[in-house]
Order: sequence, then C-alpha cells, then structure tokens
Amino acid sequence: MVTATALEGSKPSKALVLHAAKDLRLESRQVPPPTGSEVQVAIRATGLCGSDLHYYNHGRNGDFVVRQPMCLGHESSGIVTAIGPEVKDFALGDRVALEVGIPCRKCALCKQGRYNICPEMKFRSSAKLFPHLDGTLMELTNHPAELCHKLPDWVSYTGGALAEPLAVCLHAIRRSNPPTKEAVDLARSVGEETAALVFGAGAIGLLLASALATAENFTRIVIADIDASRLEIAKSLNLGLQTTVIPRSNPSNPPPPSTAPHSEQISYALQNAQTLANTLKETHGSPRGFSRVYDCTGVPACVQAGIYAAAAGGAVVQIGMGNPIQTLPVAAAALREVDIIGVFRYDGHAYPNAIALLASGKLSSVEEKIVTHRLKLAVEGEGERAFTLAGKGVDENGATVVKVVIES
Repeated sequence: MVTATALEGSKPSKALVLHAAKDLRLESRQVPPPTGSEVQVAIRATGLCGSDLHYYNHGRNGDFVVRQPMCLGHESSGIVTAIGPEVKDFALGDRVALEVGIPCRKCALCKQGRYNICPEMKFRSSAKLFPHLDGTLMELTNHPAELCHKLPDWVSYTGGALAEPLAVCLHAIRRSNPPTKEAVDLARSVGEETAALVFGAGAIGLLLASALATAENFTRIVIADIDASRLEIAKSLNLGLQTTVIPRSNPSNPPPPSTAPHSEQISYALQNAQTLANTLKETHGSPRGFSRVYDCTGVPACVQAGIYAAAAGGAVVQIGMGNPIQTLPVAAAALREVDIIGVFRYDGHAYPNAIALLASGKLSSVEEKIVTHRLKLAVEGEGERAFTLAGKGVDENGATVVKVVIES
C-alpha cells in the first residue's frame, strides 16, 4: 500500500471559487498530501444543486452568507490518488463517491444513525460554518476515508456524483415508511390503489420517482410539474410513470389583488390546492387519495395540494427547501391522520443504499436522461456557464436543463 509519505509536497489543483454573488473565479490552489485517515481524491464529476445556485446568485443560502472565498459543489465522485498513513481499506486507483457531511460521531443523534441532524455537522460547500468548508469543485481534494464509498467499475463517475441526490431521495423514502407488499395486496383485495404522488420533475423529483418505481411497492407513481418538457423526460425513462402538467394560472379564476386581506388570499390559495388535489386523484384513479406524497419543490401551492391529495393515514414528505414560512391546512391533515414529515439531506443508511441501487443497473437510463449538460472545470468561463444553465432551466438552443455536471 502506498501512503502519503511516498508523495512529498503539495500538488496544484484548479478550483472554482466563489468570492461573492456572480463572482466565480477559476483559481489554482496547492493541495497538501492527505494526513491521518484521509485519502486524496482527484474529482472527476460534481453535480450542481439548488443550494449551489443560491450561493452563486445571491451570495447566500437562506441565513448562511458567504463571508470568504469558498468552493461550491458537494455531489461528487473521483479516483483515489494518495492515501493517509492510517487508511487501510483503500488503494490507489479506487473509484469513489464522496459523502461530504462530516458529523461529530459522538452525540446521541450520531449514535442513532441520524448524523444528518448532528448539531456539530460540518458540510462541505456550506457557509454555515466560518471559516467555510470548501466544496468539491476542484481537481484534487482530501477527504475522510470513512466518508468515501467505493464505486463498482460499471458505475460511471457521473453516476457516482448522482449518489448524493439519490441518497436524499432514499432517505425521504425511508422516512415515509412506504407500504409493504402485504399492505399493497391488502388494498388491492378491497379494490383500492396504493399510489405515490411526486411534485416536481427536477433532478430530485425524477430520481425519487425512479427509485420508487424500481425499488418500492406502489401500484402507480404520478409525477406533476408546471414544465411539460421535464415531464416528457419522466415519460422517456420507461418506468411507467404517469404525469400531470400543473397549470401555471387559471384565467377563469384569477387571484385576488395583492391589496386584498390576507384571509382572502389564503382562502383562494387553499381552494386552488383542493382543486388541484381533486384533479390529480380523479385523473389517476386514486379517489381515496395517494398513500404517499413527496414534495420536491418547496412551493406552498404544492405542499398545500399534497395535504389534500394524501389518503387518510398517508403521509406528505417535505423534501424541497422552498419558502421558509408556509400556510398549511393542518386540520385537513390532522383529521385524516396524514403525517407531515420533514427531510434534511440523508442519514447513515442512505449512501450505501444509493451506491447499491446505482450498482444494480436499474437507473442507468435515468442517469443518461437526467444529466442533460456536462461542462469542464478547467476551461475558463465554463463554470459561469454551468451555473447559468442550471439556473435558467433551458440552454442556448432551448433544450431542457435538468442536471448540470462539471467534470475534471
């Protein structure tokens, strides 16, 4: 085994560094050899996600403000190029996906496997901590070996980068306590369906729907979005997904003016949510509602409709990080014992399960359809273009943008 002592000195590495909103610079940094239980990884692919876009466009993500130059990116994979002296289970050339949340491993939550909500969590590419912890939009990085997951040879580096958002999806599914085969058979025996509804056909929504279709027991899976082109991608996955285009507005029922009383605006929103929920249930043959609803948008209208669309005893799972304050019909949930479940990243079970699902080959066509654009890290100007594409949702030729991956 080769250790870090065999590789003296630091190595140069190109890195995309955010200095302020819309101020992204391609810089050269020196990366030291890995120490202790670290491995050094040559990053091959990093996907862009919503938090990256918030930092790029606004210099902040919610309350977390960029206060010093920081590398973004946390959906990443690469190849091990150097090994710290305490590492025993990795070799040079191992292909890995990086799990970039670094927990304390000491608190009660960590010991329960819920390290994602560890109070001392350090997450790469987040400005929560100061000094900030750089993300993975760089050619070389050192990372704890225990948070590197080996990739089979038949899983691409891009597939490895998808392990992070897929882990989010699998954690959400696990939190939702999906129906067992026995529960589905019981429902069918009395002429009922056990269906799932997904709001949002972005990368998370498409990965989530694909995971539901390939690994769970739902009788049908419906995905809804305002963008018809993204729903066409959902159909092209050939997983039997049913789709619904959510209308952006209803000319026959315009919203009240912004000067109208708050109660009037809320009443209008909830009426629209009920109408959308009823349409989804009727269109897709689930008159009693959907067993599980997964919201990947964070849009209040979708969360509200999700509560009305959920079946009695079902659950609404909140994945999308949208409006921090929302008005929800809680009574409509409580009176039917509909659980509202929050999801934050992923727990200790999710990454191994994501790697296993990727390794199964069941999502190979999903990777091809979801990763719509690939750009090169070391090419001047490509970083800005990558973030612009991811933010606009369409490229220069009008083609749909779902997931942008920056490659090294």
